[in-house]
Amino acid sequence: MSRVPAIVITGPGTNRDHDVATALEFAGADVRIVSSRAVVDNPRHLDEARVAVVAGGFSYADSLGAGRMLALDLTLGLGDRLENFVAQGRPLLGICNGFQVLSRTSLLPGSLGHNAQGEFDCRWVVLDRVERSNSVWTKGIDDPIHCPIAHGEGRYVHPDPESLAAAGQVALRYRSTNPNGSVNDIAGVSDPTGLVLGLMPHPENHIVLRQHPHHRRGGGGTSHLGLRIFETGVAHAKQL
Repeated sequence: MSRVPAIVITGPGTNRDHDVATALEFAGADVRIVSSRAVVDNPRHLDEARVAVVAGGFSYADSLGAGRMLALDLTLGLGDRLENFVAQGRPLLGICNGFQVLSRTSLLPGSLGHNAQGEFDCRWVVLDRVERSNSVWTKGIDDPIHCPIAHGEGRYVHPDPESLAAAGQVALRYRSTNPNGSVNDIAGVSDPTGLVLGLMPHPENHIVLRQHPHHRRGGGGTSHLGLRIFETGVAHAKQL
């Protein structure tokens, strides 16, 4: 079966681009890593992809707020092209700083604030897929996902999380301790179509068993790999 063309969009300071590219390749995609400036200069990079991911890291060193500058790059440089990408049924994912970027472009609801404890936090967490989720990225995933977080501004904020859940836009919740004070333990949200997903944890950092800190003691397991999110998104794109 032919591989799905995918793009990983980076910005100055992002550092998970190669991790995301590897996860997409494992999931069956043909991946290109392209800077936001290159995408703005040549939007065909985006137009030719059927899956897009905004990688995590610290774009522009978060100097004016997490994801703000990269969001401006994409909003001003690409205009409606990201919205058209989604309108064509193509899945879009934002991880950590990428989630912050997509929320600032208004492609995702809510916003991200500083962690409730006021400190950067790096640890492994366990995520549950919300049963009523509309997300194409998590469809059919039944077992919890194990993956790490690494952020200082990951507290998800929304004025009406109950209505968000009722609309199927809450995709993932923290099963383990809520690490940042996110409202209603929300770890990931989607847009109304279910094509756009943003989450703070890093599923791209658990795509093989040995990445789990307890893999020698039976921790993790194939049913808990973060890789499943990428496999599900790529599988959806193959149907286009």
